[in-house]
Amino acid sequence: MTNQTSPQIPSCTWNRPIGLGWDQPYTVRYASNIDDGPWHGMPLGGFGAGCIGRSSRGDFNFWHIDGGEHVFQVIAPCQFSIFESDGADSQAYALCTQPPEDGSLATWEWYPTIKNEKSKITGTYHALYPRSWFVYEGVYKAQLTCEQFSPIWANNYQETSYPVAVFVWTAHNPTNAPITLSIMLTWQNMVGWFTNALKSPEVRLRDDGSPVYEYQPRLGESKDNFNQVVENTEYIGCVLGRVDINEPVQEGEGQWCIATRKHPKLEIFYHNRWQPTGSGEDVWQSFAQDGSLPNYLDHSSAVENEQIAAALAIRFTLLPGETLEIPFVLSWDFPVTEFAAGINYHRRYTDFFGTHGSNAWAIASIALQQYQAWQAQIQAWQQPILDRADLPDWFKMALFNELYDLTAGGTLWSAASERDPIGQFAVLECLDYRWYESLDVRLYGSFALLMLFPELEKAVIRAFARAIPMSDANTRVIGYYYTIGAESPFAVRKVAGATPHDLGAPNEHVWEKTNYTSYQDCNLWKDLGCDFVLQVYRDFLFTGAVDIKFLADCWNAIVETLNYLKTFDIDKDGIPENSGAPDQTFDDWRLQGVSAYCGGLWLAALEAAIAICDVLITNCRDRESTEEIKEQKSIYETWLTQSRPIYEEKLWNGQYYRLDSESGSDVVMADQLCGQFYARLLGLPDIVQRDRALSALQTVYNACFLKFHHGQFGAANGLRPDGSPENPKATHPLEVWTGINFGLAAFMVQMDMKDEAMKLTEAVVRQVYENGLQFRTPEAITAVGTFRASTYLRAMAIWGIYLVETRLIASVQ
Repeated sequence: MTNQTSPQIPSCTWNRPIGLGWDQPYTVRYASNIDDGPWHGMPLGGFGAGCIGRSSRGDFNFWHIDGGEHVFQVIAPCQFSIFESDGADSQAYALCTQPPEDGSLATWEWYPTIKNEKSKITGTYHALYPRSWFVYEGVYKAQLTCEQFSPIWANNYQETSYPVAVFVWTAHNPTNAPITLSIMLTWQNMVGWFTNALKSPEVRLRDDGSPVYEYQPRLGESKDNFNQVVENTEYIGCVLGRVDINEPVQEGEGQWCIATRKHPKLEIFYHNRWQPTGSGEDVWQSFAQDGSLPNYLDHSSAVENEQIAAALAIRFTLLPGETLEIPFVLSWDFPVTEFAAGINYHRRYTDFFGTHGSNAWAIASIALQQYQAWQAQIQAWQQPILDRADLPDWFKMALFNELYDLTAGGTLWSAASERDPIGQFAVLECLDYRWYESLDVRLYGSFALLMLFPELEKAVIRAFARAIPMSDANTRVIGYYYTIGAESPFAVRKVAGATPHDLGAPNEHVWEKTNYTSYQDCNLWKDLGCDFVLQVYRDFLFTGAVDIKFLADCWNAIVETLNYLKTFDIDKDGIPENSGAPDQTFDDWRLQGVSAYCGGLWLAALEAAIAICDVLITNCRDRESTEEIKEQKSIYETWLTQSRPIYEEKLWNGQYYRLDSESGSDVVMADQLCGQFYARLLGLPDIVQRDRALSALQTVYNACFLKFHHGQFGAANGLRPDGSPENPKATHPLEVWTGINFGLAAFMVQMDMKDEAMKLTEAVVRQVYENGLQFRTPEAITAVGTFRASTYLRAMAIWGIYLVETRLIASVQ
């Protein structure tokens, strides 16, 4: 507890009046996709540790405690409450504007809510990941702010993994009389809840053709759970555990802990075993009366069909003008992530706290000891960006808040091993397409990880390098054909040499059993191998161009996958052809022959492979290996020399690059020159002439952005030059993809079209953050207010804009 002024909240937060709903939030495009509604707030918790979320109405409703699995449900007993008395009058509220729908906690009073945008607000929620704030106004006489955060900052590979959330309360008395306040944190014992009751769930095809399996968490199964008060000379808390947890610990087993600091000016109260499914009077009666709790102790465990919760309260008096800071901490220790039955991984934080599942109190104690240093680290990381006057506030807001996905994207971060000294890492493509690190998506979405946590980025790419030579002969139905009513061919899951689409799914064996998605036969995709080569060279360059071992670790996979991809050059003109089936990241969009998108990536990947050869030749001490690399370089140079004129000859139409060489389409594809963007980004020779790239970009800007509903939504993926759709019933061409738009904007900045880039980016950011899509940014939005594929990895491509902009400024200076 310290005497401090009110916390400084940056001017560029996403903010919203507490409890204010949305009149017309975006709704999901396909009924089978997840749509939790707009009440999403910034997530709390370390990478791969499991996380929780609290919305702008104050409820804790987002539970990603089980790695890769999604639970969205308000658990009302998990809540802060505030009692206030000025000696004459008193009031107490639980700090959520929405009472439980099941009628429980009926004795509690719930925080007053704003009725509409014109009525007086009762406070404001702010978010700038990894920090968020509740500022309470107009209800209490005291000025109250709660800052929430987890210890996440760039290039930090320890605290960033911690399963902990810190809540720093600042209370100020602006009146001329003393005010007594009490802050209570209540928490339900949910040990054992977050694991799949179905250990081998059946995989089936959803109506959109995507593979899906059932997840049944054990919500409410609290038998044998118990709570205990723990304290020492500095801290006090309640540890929520379960009896008879044996080694080895299983998924879902472990502890929760709520804790705070002791101080002579604070009175501390507790109730370690109250009934959260009842009226709540066992804690509310005394708390609402005078801010106290009965200091009730009962360590008995829950019986069948019983649930239990704990409460911790701090009471203090503020003199006129006095300000106090009081920290609360929530920690959890669930050390095991289980994929398929029996395939268990320990989480990264266990490298620092052990694997026993009994260290929630130790984690909380560290947080109470170090939280102010953590705050300073976060501010030191963010401040240089926040101080940039050339970046608008809306951009800074989205830049940081899109990082939410590194916490909330079903994130995995395993414990260190000899092979992986910093552990293995993975983020889901999204909640609907529940497989990890889709390579075509992370071509755009991995810029954030690369810039902020480069060792984790290289760990992901190493996992792909290991997977490329692997094969899996199991066959399965391809879902795309199911959606169009055609008979599906059976396809082998993974062909040796093919770059896998993804690193697997949480119901199988992530990192080892790859190519989970069966919507398309990804062995036939023409972009994945190129995506891999480009990301290898990018990660080498942007981590200092010194990690020769990283290049060497990936080299054999580069050779194998480019050789594999070249087998699709059926007509031997140098460029692999698209087959007519959707065989690239736009996996509902049929491309035929040489395509601008895949062909450009092919040219850029060959240039990157040649550059990698030069680095390896320079640093190789083995003469035989050097000769092999030189021979490989010569092959790539031959392919490139043959391919480059073919690309121009078949695709350039004098204004932009055609969609492909054989369909006859005149569609302007927004992302037609992704390969050119990457070539320039990596300091490689242009794959097309600069004036042609500019002409194509200006055509995209006009046709796909300005002429698509007057630039209100962002750029659609593909429209005719006059802005009309080629097929009004098409899916992908008429969607606005958030990450593709950010990637396109980065390309525009690179080509000195910054004004256009920022207009495009702002349109997309406003659609997301003004229409209830915050902290669940989807892959796609439409002009009729629908979205598809929430919590999407590609949207972190906004960091690509920042990267290009920062490099341009540095080059000028």
